[in-house]
Amino acid sequence: MYPHRVPAWDRYLTDRDRIVFPRSGHGKRGGLGERPAVVVVDVTYGFVGDRPEPILDSLERWPLSSGEEGWQAVEAIRTLLGAAREQGIPVAYTAPVERRRSSRWAEKNSRRSESESREDRNTIVPAIAPRPEDIVIRKEKASGFFGTPLAARLIELGVDSLLVTGGTTSGCVRATVVDGFSYNFRVAVVEECVFDRGQASHALSLFDMQQKYADVISLEEALRYCEATPSTLRALPS
Repeated sequence: MYPHRVPAWDRYLTDRDRIVFPRSGHGKRGGLGERPAVVVVDVTYGFVGDRPEPILDSLERWPLSSGEEGWQAVEAIRTLLGAAREQGIPVAYTAPVERRRSSRWAEKNSRRSESESREDRNTIVPAIAPRPEDIVIRKEKASGFFGTPLAARLIELGVDSLLVTGGTTSGCVRATVVDGFSYNFRVAVVEECVFDRGQASHALSLFDMQQKYADVISLEEALRYCEATPSTLRALPS
């Protein structure tokens, strides 16, 4: 964790937490490898709305929106993608399937049918839209890996490390990070590039991932890492 900033989760920790986790040995820096990919999780209109605005305003039209925090992350992701693409680093996007088959999502959200009535809800926002050479994964569940070919595509490219971005931090980002860790990728979460509609769940999910599954790093550190990565990654096969 970068030392010059107070962690987002700091104000949510109890006195006991501050003692228990260091004593247990959690939170050790894992580090990244030499062949990264950027993973952009669910940065769609459905999760950020169609324009930057306060979250309570955005929720009137987009029931699952993260509001202006989501759009702040969009700008940070755009910066990271620029640096990654200059170095030939692969980029993978996830987004919900266009039409969900029967699932349990509706059982946990009273506005689900309202959300799914919007035809453009699963459109990745144009500011960071995929390019033809990028990997685009449509998924039915939270993790970008569950029931998808994402792991196989990354392994095909020789990827050993993931820079995870997108939303929501406590939902699809966290699920993707845990599964990426389970596939033995080295994982980093770029803090300015992730977002959530819940402030506490955002902060504490970052804390949990930092303790056990990933390194939480700043955009500045992610950019330095991309710049130091040799431009030797082969392009995605056509």
